[in-house]
Amino acid sequence: MKLYPLFADLSGRAVLVLGGGPVAERKVAGLLDAGAQVTVNAPELTPQLQRWKREGRIAHRADPFQAHWLDRVWLVVAATADREINGFVATLAGLRRILVNVVDDAKLSSFHVPAVIDRAPLTIAISSGGAAPMLARLLRERLEALLDGSLGALAELAARLRRRVRARLPEPAARRRYYEALFAGPTAALLRQGRPAEARQAAEAALAATEAAPRGSVALVGAGPGDPGLLTLRALRALNEADVILHDRLVGAEVLALARRDAERIEVGKQAGNHHVTQARIHALMLEHARAGRRVVRLKGGDPFVFGRGGEELEFLRAHGIPYEVVPGITAALACAAYAGVPLTHRAHAQSVRLVTAHCRDSLDTLDWAALAQERQTLAVYMGVAELPALRARLLAHGRAPSTPFALVENGSRPGQRVVTGPLAELPERAAAHAVASPALLILGEVAALADTLHWFGAPPLREPSAALPPARARRPRAAADVLAAVHQA
Repeated sequence: MKLYPLFADLSGRAVLVLGGGPVAERKVAGLLDAGAQVTVNAPELTPQLQRWKREGRIAHRADPFQAHWLDRVWLVVAATADREINGFVATLAGLRRILVNVVDDAKLSSFHVPAVIDRAPLTIAISSGGAAPMLARLLRERLEALLDGSLGALAELAARLRRRVRARLPEPAARRRYYEALFAGPTAALLRQGRPAEARQAAEAALAATEAAPRGSVALVGAGPGDPGLLTLRALRALNEADVILHDRLVGAEVLALARRDAERIEVGKQAGNHHVTQARIHALMLEHARAGRRVVRLKGGDPFVFGRGGEELEFLRAHGIPYEVVPGITAALACAAYAGVPLTHRAHAQSVRLVTAHCRDSLDTLDWAALAQERQTLAVYMGVAELPALRARLLAHGRAPSTPFALVENGSRPGQRVVTGPLAELPERAAAHAVASPALLILGEVAALADTLHWFGAPPLREPSAALPPARARRPRAAADVLAAVHQA
């Protein structure tokens, strides 16, 4: 169950609570703190509920529940020990489109009461959707120790300054910078020290000194291979500071979900045969938003400096006087190999690694195939799915053994990861048999055989060739003339 987080204003609004025991008492306490007008329906009340009744803080009905009581309430909490009554009330509330919480019954509830960290006016709520209330409570206890009690005073100070901040800093990016400094700088420190007057003076002095037109910047950020857990802490911080995110097509929704909710997201990705956004257009977007005073994150899959044209983009930014920084990401070769259980180097098999891109014929023609075909090294080939026949032909022509193991990793580190393994001689056929599509990384070399035994993430490697493909031992060794013909055709 995925809940929609909602903070309700119940001040002066009628709420009905069924039940008069300790659980109902806890619910009533939270409702009273929110200013609700609470009516409790129960034959008997706990001593605390009786005290609140005497003080006039709650109304009490001891007679059996009546359906018409729901006609004027905003919320209902059913906390009786009678499941039948709780279900009956939940049904009636649903027919009236009134939100209802049935204690310890997630299926009957249309809202859940979270574990709350109170730093009024700052409130932090944690919910497990009714699945694990004790886990939500444990997290609350841990966060309570981390969040200073002065946060409420800091929120109140920000509220008092809000109108003046908007007038002084009409540009959202400038306001964001001011608040970031306010919440993490001297003002917050003074409030933690119990010096509210000095804190307010510091906040006002910082506002007076803030530039109305901030200078923009660009951060080239590596998004990693796809698993959001592999995003670096610095990358996460950059995403939460960004005003604009220019992201590649292969950056997943899970990674983008970690960015600020109000950041503008612009897809600028390219894919083979469909460059709907040119590199010149990407440069123009970076320049436009940075000159408007915005923090731009150029979010690239993997690492910006590994086949990511990051160098070209930095050259452009430097030529136009735009401040920039680079946040490295985990590149596909490292991540796909690790998630497939393939060590890129191994004392018994490979002492070096070569990173190669093979996204088109032109790029293939620039490679040193004699060096790439040497043994006791690992090749990690990016963007090579469409060129697998040509890759095989060139490697065989330059002496790589047909039996050389390969591991083709599709959607590496993502939930849909697949790994196809086999000998180089059958590389294109096995990829076609299993319909391997980009994004996929090819790992070639003796270490690739270890994927069959060291795999740990996702499904085991697909080791069997297609039924239409003759077994490898039955295939005729390729004659030199055949290899040269294949190279010529490639």
